[in-house]
Amino acid sequence: MFANTPEPPYYAVIFTSHKSGHEGYDETSERMLELARTRDGFLGIESARGDDGVGITVSYWRDLDSIARWKADGEHRTAQQRGRTEWYSRYVTRVCKVERAYEFSA
Repeated sequence: MFANTPEPPYYAVIFTSHKSGHEGYDETSERMLELARTRDGFLGIESARGDDGVGITVSYWRDLDSIARWKADGEHRTAQQRGRTEWYSRYVTRVCKVERAYEFSA
């Protein structure tokens, strides 16, 4: 459920979206996760989606080069295009440097 990230610094890509389409989405989403896990620099992912269709996915990466390589991946680019034409009415992507992290667990 929670990504197992290293000590900072590392990077987070925050993808906030409103999903409006469904056909082929789950299969593609699973494939993108499978593919990302094989990429050098990938650290983990956390994702949630509400009943209203709004979702937030945060993927964690070692460095900006790793993020750029993932964004440029051919299969990922195809999924991005399908997202724009079939699945999302809107999305926002934010890239952040994580400089400090702490946690609590009961």
